[in-house]
Formats: sequence, structure tokens, C-alpha cells
Amino acid sequence: MKFKLIIPSLVISAMAFSQASVSGYVFEDINKNQKKEKREKGIENVAVSNGAQVVLTDKNGRYSLPITEGQTVFVIKPSGYMVALNQNNLPQYYYQYKPKGSPADFKYKGSAPTGELPKELNFALHKQTESKNFDILVFGDPQPYTEKQLDYFKRAIVNEVKSTKKNAVFGISLGDLVGDNLSLQKPYADVMKEVGLPWYNVMGNHDMNYDAKEDQLSDETFEANFGPANYSFNYGNVHFIVLDDILYPDPRDGKGYWGGFREDQIQFIENDLKLVDKNKLIVVSFHIPLDHNNEDNFRNADRQKLFDALSPFANALMLSAHTHIQQQIFYGKAQGWEGTKDLHEYNVGTTCGDWWSGTSDEIGLPTSTMRDGTAKGYSFISFNDNQYKVKYKTAGKPEDYQIQLYVPKVIPHPSKTSAKILANFFMGSKKDKVQYRIDGGKWEEMEYSETIDPNFANSVFKWDATDKIFPGRRPSNPEQSKHIWTGGFGNKLTLGKHKVEVKALDMYGNEFSASEEFEVQNSILIP
Repeated sequence: MKFKLIIPSLVISAMAFSQASVSGYVFEDINKNQKKEKREKGIENVAVSNGAQVVLTDKNGRYSLPITEGQTVFVIKPSGYMVALNQNNLPQYYYQYKPKGSPADFKYKGSAPTGELPKELNFALHKQTESKNFDILVFGDPQPYTEKQLDYFKRAIVNEVKSTKKNAVFGISLGDLVGDNLSLQKPYADVMKEVGLPWYNVMGNHDMNYDAKEDQLSDETFEANFGPANYSFNYGNVHFIVLDDILYPDPRDGKGYWGGFREDQIQFIENDLKLVDKNKLIVVSFHIPLDHNNEDNFRNADRQKLFDALSPFANALMLSAHTHIQQQIFYGKAQGWEGTKDLHEYNVGTTCGDWWSGTSDEIGLPTSTMRDGTAKGYSFISFNDNQYKVKYKTAGKPEDYQIQLYVPKVIPHPSKTSAKILANFFMGSKKDKVQYRIDGGKWEEMEYSETIDPNFANSVFKWDATDKIFPGRRPSNPEQSKHIWTGGFGNKLTLGKHKVEVKALDMYGNEFSASEEFEVQNSILIP
């Protein structure tokens, strides 16, 4: 007697004895019931992977792959097709082969035993219309440590995104979905369901099983709740790769973690990209940024292998989070990048900001400004064929709120002041052009300066100066910002009110502006 066990987006039939390979079909699921029926044909040239090797289906839609215990087999969604979603809008495109299940002694539960390999493992796809012009949402670290902080995330970010998502077709969270408490992963997924979009997730260093004695077991709970930690998919003319770039335990001393990739991950990256059209834009998402002055944060050999795999592509973008600041990083020949133009890594600001710190804002939520003065928020990426533009959205503020100014309220007359006008352009980089003028005068260049944001510094130091405790939690100490510009006042201002205007032109040709008033008052000498 034969039976069928149906899992969303794939079909398993006639369980067989353990075997060293797995095979099946990728088929067009015309009626979207996740069952391969006689009239439903296989789809040719669709990539399927075991997390290291990647193969293409034949003319009948059939594939075959080697497999070992612990691996996940997954289909790489081609453009123009989609997989089924579960009740939380998580794509269902994989089968985890864990016959004995996850380690039973882990603090947080992983996968239940899957039993023997299925005789045939089929992946269901259905057609969908995909434009080459589309938008996605990007979240940096939600990182709730408690149910209260998860509620902050829901109220500050998710509730807003329901109305601001506009034409976004899916979203991705760049790791640290929770803060060490892995029992919050499912509640996080429940909250994310409310966005109403297919959602992909990256693993972060606070999403790990700390009981793991080897890196391949550090994602057991993550995999049980979200699927594989390394995978890829296509949409329009863009190929997306998601990677777990955390080595845990640190292979150097067995303590803590280190940024990098295992050999099987490098194999996956190389084998995956070999099959991708060189005209596509490649977007690689991971948690820990690749930028480093030495190897303390990231293993350089692994970064170089990723660079080498990406170098044949004219268009590539990397996305990371982790730092709780926002910065644009560019790699060139000095860093080992051999592409035709600089490789851009957008280190995305976080949805939790500075770990839900600070006093409450106007709607009763932590202000949680990041250490570089960037307000908490999220990003949109707009794709046009194989090109992209990124825009940051501050939570709770209008879309055009992109620059925070620091302007002294009063300056003295007639003496020249050493005080400066500072512009924190949240999405800025040293490649951008920022100008200012006073009272409608001539536009002048502002000077790029990596310094702390005085607005944020003041918000921190008031916690140390108060004699009465504030509600909330003291923010982290300020860090140098990578997106501040400064300008002086000169010595020709007259007494009275004045207005400073700032405008910034970003790398995509977008212009943003901000303005602030100040007053010139007579100097007062000490008698």
C-alpha cells in the first residue's frame, strides 16, 4: 500500500530506505494544491541545491542530488514562478533531511526527526507575474529580548509598514530576528505575518543555538522555524543569495563567534553563481558586514572567495546589519575586489535602533536612536532591471525626513564663533554631495567629517546629568558617524533671526533637504 505525505510546496511519496541521493521533479502546480498530478508537467532548467551542490532540472523537470544527514534540499525559485507560503507568509521551498532530528539536549527546540529519505522529493511552483521594476522592504535587527520589546517592534515598525509598503513585493530581515531568546522566533513570525508580504529571513548571531559544539548545528532552531540559513532565489532580473556568515563556535579558540563561511557554504556560493546569467544583478544578504581592518571581525579568506565569485558580474549589491549604525561601504582593488566598479555593501540601520533604548517618543515607544545618530527605521530597495536604488524610511517620520541638523540656537555678534553646523544625512557616504546656505545666499560645500552626532550625544549625556531617573533605558555611548557634514557660520551675520538650509544629493541622484533657524545676539563680556 502506498501513501503520500504532503508538505507545503513539495510532495513526498513512498518512503524508502536511507539512501545517498535524493531525486524528484520541479513541476508547475497548476491548481496550487502542492500535489504533482499527471497533467502537471515538470519545469526545465530550474536550480535545486543541497546547500553545497547545485544542479539544473532536465527537460522533464527532474533533478538528482547527493545528500547527507543534516542537509536541506531546496528549489531555487526562478523568475516568473512562486512557491507556496505558510500561514506566516514564509516561503515553503525546502525539505530538511534530519532523520534523527535536532540534538535533544539543546535549550531551544529544533527539528523533529524526519525519518528516512523520501523516494521522490518534488517541488511545486506556480506561475506569477513579475516585473523587472519592483520594490522590496529591508529590515535590520528587530532583536526583541522580551515580549514587551516584540510589542515595541510591532507598534513602531510593523504597524507603520502596513501602510507604507506600497508596491513592495516581498521583504527580508537581515538577522538578529530576536535577542538570544529563541522562543520568541515563532511570535516574531506571527507579528511579521501582519505585513502581508512573503518574507525571507537571514540568521544573526543572536538567533543561534549557543549549546552547539559545531557551526553546522548552531542554526537548528532557526532552521526549524524559518528554513535553511543559506539559500537563493530569483525575482525579475535579480538573483538573491542569503547566507549565514557567523562561524560559531569561533574556530580559532572555540569561544564566541567569528564572521566567515564554512567550506560547504563557499561551494554553494560558487556553484549557485555559475548557473546565473551574468546580466543579472546579484544581491547578497548576510548579517555581519564584511568590512574590517584586520581579521578580528571577519575571516579575510572567506571574504575574498565571495568577492571572486561575484567578480564576473557587472552589477552586485551586498546587504548587512549587525552594527546598529548605518553606513555605505565600498570595496575596490585595495580590498581584493576585482570587479569593473566598486562593490557596494549597504550596512542597514536597525528597526530596533539602539536596542530599544532611550526615553519614550510621542506615541509612547522608545526613541532608540542609533549610536551614529541615525533614527530607527527600515529601507526600501527599488529595482529597475539590473540596477537598484535604496531609500531609508525613519519610523514615525515623513518619507522626506532624511537629514537631521545640529545648529546652535544662538551665536555671538560680532566675534567669529567656532561653533559648527552639522548635517547628519542618514543614507549618506563620502561620495555624496552636501551643501548649505544661510538666508538664501550662495550654496557652499559642506565638509565630510567622521565624528559623533551632537544631537545624539546630548540625548545620552542628559541621562548622566539628571537627578531623577528617566523612564526607559540609557542609550549606548555615541560612536563616530560615517554620514556627517559640517559647515561654519562666517563672521558677516547681523543681529537677529537667520535660517540655514542644507541639501544633499545621494549616489542615486535623489535630493533631500532640511532647514533650521538660529539667532545672532550681542556678545556679553564678563565684567
